[in-house]
Amino acid sequence: MPPASRVTHVNVVMASIPDLIRKKRDGGALSDEEIRSFVHAVATDDIEESQTGAMLMAIWLKGMGQRETEALTREMMSSGEVMSWPEEWAGLMVDKHSTGGVGDKVSLVLAPALAACGCKVPMISGRGLGHTGGTLDKLESIPGFKVHQSAAQILAILHAAGCCIVGQTETLVPADRVLYARRDLTGTVDSLPLIAGSIISKKGAESLSALVLDVKFGPAALYTDLEAARELARLLVAVGNALGVRTAALLTRMGAPIGRCVGNSLEVVEALEALKGRGPEDLMELVTELGGVLLEMTGMAADLSEGRRKISEAVIGGAALCRFQAMLQAQGVANETARSLCSAHSDDYGVLRRSQHQMELKTPADGVVADVAGLTLAEVLHKLGAGRSIVGGPVNHSVGAELLVSLGQRVKKGESWLRLHYEDPAPSPDQISRLQSALTLGSRDAPPRALVEELLQGHDVITLKR
Repeated sequence: MPPASRVTHVNVVMASIPDLIRKKRDGGALSDEEIRSFVHAVATDDIEESQTGAMLMAIWLKGMGQRETEALTREMMSSGEVMSWPEEWAGLMVDKHSTGGVGDKVSLVLAPALAACGCKVPMISGRGLGHTGGTLDKLESIPGFKVHQSAAQILAILHAAGCCIVGQTETLVPADRVLYARRDLTGTVDSLPLIAGSIISKKGAESLSALVLDVKFGPAALYTDLEAARELARLLVAVGNALGVRTAALLTRMGAPIGRCVGNSLEVVEALEALKGRGPEDLMELVTELGGVLLEMTGMAADLSEGRRKISEAVIGGAALCRFQAMLQAQGVANETARSLCSAHSDDYGVLRRSQHQMELKTPADGVVADVAGLTLAEVLHKLGAGRSIVGGPVNHSVGAELLVSLGQRVKKGESWLRLHYEDPAPSPDQISRLQSALTLGSRDAPPRALVEELLQGHDVITLKR
């Protein structure tokens, strides 16, 4: 059996860091060797923090060309271990990445569904920071679940379950861990080449056969307008393909929360309900579209329509739920707990922490639910403890909210539309007022809009019709 990982060694001719900063500051294009020198200095801690910050700001101000971005990504990927897999898994290694949303529990359903279809899914996920939730935080609300796994353990989990959802290992893309933290501190998070380098370097280090990106746009997304999100998606697809990973991107709307639940434990419950065939339509739309694209790219489906169908059947038929249970057990959850959570006909989730208090908010008037501002809900829940403000800070897994209405639903004044789950202290009047402001009522029915807008493959932009 091949080793679970390998460390890439490169010969580095060190350039003067101040010279590199000046060159980029003045709008020059860095050579491959100069980018290699910078990334190597970051990974080996042979650079001052101020110099790293200065280079990031120079990149933010002057940008990077396509070649520079590809070189940056390649050097970041090669700054640590790169995974290797058994030969019989060739062509089966897939993953998905989302740019972040509200109520986004897609990975919890998609990874085991792909595994049930025959793929291997070494999903390396992140934690929440700001208003978006983190997949690892959601899973850690399950007693015993371990997100920290070595390369050898990841290999064993994939043998046992076909999928794993883990955190970044200490030796995987170490340059990214440093640059990611510095970007947050220096106000350079929204630099396109730095975003592409961070996302694709980690996925490249997974040695994937295919990657699908969920690039969100809308009021609760990193990019609010479609054109800006499309620009990011084009760059991510181009860089992924340049690194040898077949890459596609879906552009999806992010306004109202995905599904009905926001908050770590509540989202795990909703994901389990989806795996039991009882998931909300919008969540399942994203799962089947993203999974269908991956199955088509790997040749496991003849086209997108067949890919969607296979993913849907894996979920509805229970095969994905079995894979999720196997993943829980392989990642440290006690067998009895995993069986209880994944019992197909049970809705008993008592092993998950429940908040001490619940409160229901009422509709202010008769009308039709026109919108629920996911960003507003997420920001208030963040303040109540569901999110973190600093890297490594704690989260309260039980804090969250359940939507009791759906977009397009007719409601009467005084009906409950939101159930808030909270701990002490109680939400302030201002926080309650903000939550109420998230609900928009209209007077007329409006047809529902599909979440998925476009598919980007290679140079093609395809408007999807369902």
